[in-house]
Amino acid sequence: MTAKEIRQAYLQFFESKQHHIVSSAPIVVKNDPTLMFTNAGMNQFKDLFLGEAPIKYPRVTDTQRCLRVSGKHNDLEEVGIDTYHHTMFEMLGNWSFGDYFKKEAIAWSWELLTEVYRIPKDKLYVSIFEGDDKEGLPRDTDAYELWKQFVPEDRIILGNKKDNFWEMGDTGPCGPCSEIHVDCRPDHEREAVSGKELVNADHPQVIEIWNNVFMQFNRLKDGSLQPLPAQHVDTGMGFERLVRVLQNKASNYDTDVFQPLIQFIAGKAGIAYGADEKTDIAMRVMADHVRAISFVIADGQLPANNKAGYVIRRILRRAVRYAYTFLDLKEPFLNQLVPVLAEQFKGVFEELVLQQDFVQKVVLEEEVSFLRTLATGIQRFENYTKKQGELLMSENAIDPEKPFTDAWVYSILKDQMVISGEFAFELQDTYGFPIDLTELMAREKNWTVDMEEYEKSLQIQKSRSRAATAIDKGDWITVNDDPETAFVGYDFLEIETKILKYRQVTAKGKEQYQIVLQNTPFYGESGGQVGDTGRLEDHSRLFSVEITDTKKENGVIVHYTDTLPEDPEGQFWAVVDEDKRVQTNNNHSATHLLHAALKQVLGSHVNQKGSLVNPDYLRFDFSHFAKITEEELAKIEHLVNKKIRENLRLKEQRDVPYEEALSSGVTALFGEKYGDFVRIITFDDNYSKELCGGTHVAATGQIGYFKILSESAVAAGVRRIEAITADAAEAFILAQNQEITQLKALLKGNKDLTAAVTSLLEENAKLKKDAEKAVLARSGDLKHEIVHHMKTINGVNLIAVHVDLPNADAVKNLAFAVKDLVDNLLLVFTTLIDDKPGISVMLSENLIAERGLNASNIVRELAKDIQGGGGGQPFYATAGGKNKDGLSKVLEKAAGLIK
Repeated sequence: MTAKEIRQAYLQFFESKQHHIVSSAPIVVKNDPTLMFTNAGMNQFKDLFLGEAPIKYPRVTDTQRCLRVSGKHNDLEEVGIDTYHHTMFEMLGNWSFGDYFKKEAIAWSWELLTEVYRIPKDKLYVSIFEGDDKEGLPRDTDAYELWKQFVPEDRIILGNKKDNFWEMGDTGPCGPCSEIHVDCRPDHEREAVSGKELVNADHPQVIEIWNNVFMQFNRLKDGSLQPLPAQHVDTGMGFERLVRVLQNKASNYDTDVFQPLIQFIAGKAGIAYGADEKTDIAMRVMADHVRAISFVIADGQLPANNKAGYVIRRILRRAVRYAYTFLDLKEPFLNQLVPVLAEQFKGVFEELVLQQDFVQKVVLEEEVSFLRTLATGIQRFENYTKKQGELLMSENAIDPEKPFTDAWVYSILKDQMVISGEFAFELQDTYGFPIDLTELMAREKNWTVDMEEYEKSLQIQKSRSRAATAIDKGDWITVNDDPETAFVGYDFLEIETKILKYRQVTAKGKEQYQIVLQNTPFYGESGGQVGDTGRLEDHSRLFSVEITDTKKENGVIVHYTDTLPEDPEGQFWAVVDEDKRVQTNNNHSATHLLHAALKQVLGSHVNQKGSLVNPDYLRFDFSHFAKITEEELAKIEHLVNKKIRENLRLKEQRDVPYEEALSSGVTALFGEKYGDFVRIITFDDNYSKELCGGTHVAATGQIGYFKILSESAVAAGVRRIEAITADAAEAFILAQNQEITQLKALLKGNKDLTAAVTSLLEENAKLKKDAEKAVLARSGDLKHEIVHHMKTINGVNLIAVHVDLPNADAVKNLAFAVKDLVDNLLLVFTTLIDDKPGISVMLSENLIAERGLNASNIVRELAKDIQGGGGGQPFYATAGGKNKDGLSKVLEKAAGLIK
């Protein structure tokens, strides 16, 4: 079976068992502060397991793209080295939300593996939870008895809490699990050693392929377990491992999931896959990493210097580094794999197919940038080892003429040839130069890296980062037991409600409370729109608590407050800050008008790549591969304002079936997870029609006016427009008018400002030229005067004087003029330009060749007295500093430079 056939067989099997097939959630997680990326198939169903969302389908199945490169699920350094670890992988899953439980899950997993996929039964082992006395958890005898119907008892393995008790995190739903393992070793090996002894022993050929998790408990903050009100099934089977088993391969990378990519790499590199382990690892790393990179970018996360963006940048750079080091691919290449990958996923994950060009261009720019980084890092590394080598030879009284790589020198210094861990960490942290490449280059030069010192620096940074982001959350305290919550903010800004639950949280040393209301008009931050603020008033309206922010967490709207109401069990009025909401609505609706205008002016390729909508301004990121011209910006701005003046009425459609919405021509955003029913926001059926959960104006006339403030690049193929509307736009125009009025007054009421300013600029340019001529004339006079300050020391003509000139160009011209008059010259000028001390050094060429003098070295030495630094060419160099009192000392030291 091909990989596509294996995937389809899985989905069809569970569809035949009355499971609803759902789409993969985006790999980039939104509205869940505990995750950056989807790292397990169950992530998109967390709110169902937590009882925080209604269950539409009690049975579902899917294939979910996942990413594991950070936190406790960090497999990155194993990827490519072994045969089965990956960054991005697919997790095949089937789920029961309070419907079937262990009996069906176990029976169906066995049926699929042995009857549909026809895996030999004697190659399969299963494990069940053995219990845990400390937790007071008994052995999972139910699972044991169910497995006995299919598997001999000697193939049922008792697993400990680490292997057979699954937990979502430190708190939350959890329960015992039953894993299925397959022994892929040749028959003679299986006969020699039982596979039972190798289960969970990290054997590369005895691997887990399926895990049935039985959600029975909820882990509280104090560590205790309480039974869940409903029992759930959460299963996951690694697609890449399953394909390997069914295609009878020794490695995941030998299957048709990875081979098209690997063979493409091998062909371009001119190296056969299988020829050498080092180059094989490099090809596996590249094949794996391009999958992760491509899908994360397609799902809306661009490479960046922090958070999720940094994770994906790190993966990309690891792939480039392997290509650069082991495959000798010194030019951008990784991006060429994107079309190969997109072809593989056609008909499976269309997000990548539809954005192939965009993803490829983003990867290309990142490659170009990192290859420059590599060049910079290599140069810094070379400079460091050269300088340290010279220092070691000096300290050990070794003739500096001897080559540092000489075997005799190395035999003396090898224990001292250590690269500072702090320097290695600086290379990585500041310049993005990977530590493993630093180690590799060090080994090639017979140096070692002080990894203990490096790890110390790394841990200090990690501790600092953890402290900055650490959040301590208490358990939820239930006030009113009601599983149903509702957002009513589309229709109301104030509503009577009650508190369902709350918990205390501590972040950055500050204590806050998170509150969940039964019904709320507060919009929780999502889709680029910030959360509402406002207040929670008690029923008497005499006491209120400020709502400082509102966010969504696993589909639940959470309100942030600094204090709790005195009586949490009472009735409350939830009141949204109306002015902030109105201004936010203006900016949000304007982004829809802007999106449509961009498509009309620039082309249909434009797609939203991110946004920020708050009461003050809007920011809109979109795909486009060129700077927008002033004429295009003017057209875009005009078109948006035209639609505002037309006062288009909002057409809102709620609970529209997703497929029906798509067929109506609505704009859907890549990287968003839409439910089965969606909300459509339309401003003129022929202009703007988008899926959106945010809040909007009733008619576009409310926006008033739209003004673009800036247009810039964000990343490869992504541009950003920042703009304002309504009150902010009015204030901006008033300020501009006021500035123009002031300019007119300064220009004596001249109505033609452009002509007046042009005239002033021309006059200023003429005056500058006149001033430059005067300076040059003065320099010509000064050169003859300065020659009188010359002293001859050891055959060198020294001139060291302070000169009073208005700019650096005049000083440089004077230096060259003096050089033309005097042979064997060492010239030192001190200057004070705009109250900033400076030094200029000029040398005759013969002094450089015959005496080994260097203007850059001299100026750096002299600059110490003015607390500065500088450099330049061997014959002319300059320096600046902070201490003007040191200028006189510079002139005194000049004579000592001649030996």
